[in-house]
Amino acid sequence: MKNISVIGAGTMGNGIAHVFAQNGFEVHLIDVSQAALDKAISTIEKNLDRMLGKGAIDEATKKSTLENILTFTTLEMGCTKADLIIEAASERLEIKLSIFRDLDQIAPEHSILATNTSSISITQLAAVTRRPDKVIGMHFMNPVPVMKLIEVIRGYLTSDEVTDKILNLSRQISKIPVEVNDYPGFVANRILMPMINEAIYTLYEGVAGVEEIDTVMKLGMAHPMGPLQLADFIGLDVCISILNVLYDGFGNPKYAPCPLLVNMVNAGRLGIKSGEGFYKYMQGTKELMVATRFLN
Repeated sequence: MKNISVIGAGTMGNGIAHVFAQNGFEVHLIDVSQAALDKAISTIEKNLDRMLGKGAIDEATKKSTLENILTFTTLEMGCTKADLIIEAASERLEIKLSIFRDLDQIAPEHSILATNTSSISITQLAAVTRRPDKVIGMHFMNPVPVMKLIEVIRGYLTSDEVTDKILNLSRQISKIPVEVNDYPGFVANRILMPMINEAIYTLYEGVAGVEEIDTVMKLGMAHPMGPLQLADFIGLDVCISILNVLYDGFGNPKYAPCPLLVNMVNAGRLGIKSGEGFYKYMQGTKELMVATRFLN
């Protein structure tokens, strides 16, 4: 595979495009918004400059990485040569289903259709295509250029050949792929989200404050980031969406989002992206400033 198309120029999409381009692939980055594409290229360039400053890459690598990325505002233009298409759009089922229906009509017959979803069923997305054997999950971790893991999720009808290709491709871009099967939340979020939800319940029930809960998990469990700060980093709206997928998929009330999380999302307190979640953040940075006061 030489030609990679990435749909969605947000945090995950631009990170995925960066990694493939840096490893010599021709990348087509697609978004309906030209402004989002311009911002994505600017972000990639800043990340490359940071790597250059640390001596992790040289100037030639920065130049070739940027030259390997072309931007498009339509699927038709961006996917015509694709060997692999990775959808990294919003974590909403209806949006992803619409994209996969369109891709099945547009993409070359040999193209593998992948999704970066963190929780939505690969089998359900594959069912709206005529190539369910060529649909697979590639769940990259944030920030993509730094994090080594890719969850490679097999749909019910994903072929062995396609799975092997994606596992090998993941290694080519210096990632560590882990193959998992298609059940709600896969592995990462099936384990992570209930922990985050329980941390929110611990706050909601007044057991301890924000900083205290995170400190226990950082110092006592050797987590690099506490669960409440991590929830802010992921996005509280994303957390609630994944918990709802788990709750709908398993029908177990233990996956139901904590009422405090629901209230915070309804109030627009989404974490870093809104400037406030369980912590407050300086505008335009991800630096934690002050723990918010718990309000029932």
